[in-house]
Amino acid sequence: MGSARKSWKTYALGAAAVAALLSSTACQPGGGSDDGASGATPSGSASATTGSEQPTTPSATETTAPSESTAPPVATDSATPGDGGGGDGGSTAAAEACVDDDLSYDTSYWPRDSGQHLLLTATNNSDKPCTLYHYPFVYFGQETENPLGPMESKPAAIATIGPKEKAYAGMKLFLGGEKTVTYESFGLALANPKQAEQGAPLDIAVSDEVKFVTVGPNPSVTFWNRDRREVEKYVFKAR
Repeated sequence: MGSARKSWKTYALGAAAVAALLSSTACQPGGGSDDGASGATPSGSASATTGSEQPTTPSATETTAPSESTAPPVATDSATPGDGGGGDGGSTAAAEACVDDDLSYDTSYWPRDSGQHLLLTATNNSDKPCTLYHYPFVYFGQETENPLGPMESKPAAIATIGPKEKAYAGMKLFLGGEKTVTYESFGLALANPKQAEQGAPLDIAVSDEVKFVTVGPNPSVTFWNRDRREVEKYVFKAR
């Protein structure tokens, strides 16, 4: 499936629905997949939220977020040995920057994490290698000027991915006890080599397995990595 090609817009869930959904996901954030993140069959694609008209102004939930999970990450996916952490793998040749048409996206939670962290997976659907520079520019709600700030998580190697290969970025969404807002989608734009935004953000609907994301006041995102263990190292870094 291709990424959505229109101006992005996110929707906040109603307070009653949020309370019910948080109650279920805090106990059972997901069943896990081959990558170690939840969702038996990741969609591997991005799409705009569709359906009946929804409110366009998100509102904060009145309940506090669940306590922060202390479970360690489950790192079952690994890059080819010798990737050097960031993981160029077999795509060592110089490659142009990835563009929206090259990629599809999937979102998933880590097992036993209570939804406090989100894994973003980008898959190269083109027939040539391309490079994901720096970190994804992510926006929640009506924010369009200030994307999530990056963690100190620069990859050990450039994130160049060949056809059907994947790269990963992780988000810290909230801490236990914080006031939160819940969304079903988010804006995402790619960076160019000069760390400037490349094109307008796409509207990325979260996967059916994730259903929604709960975001606190200070979310952040890692740099792109081909080795998911590098992402987990920073996402779950002790505070």
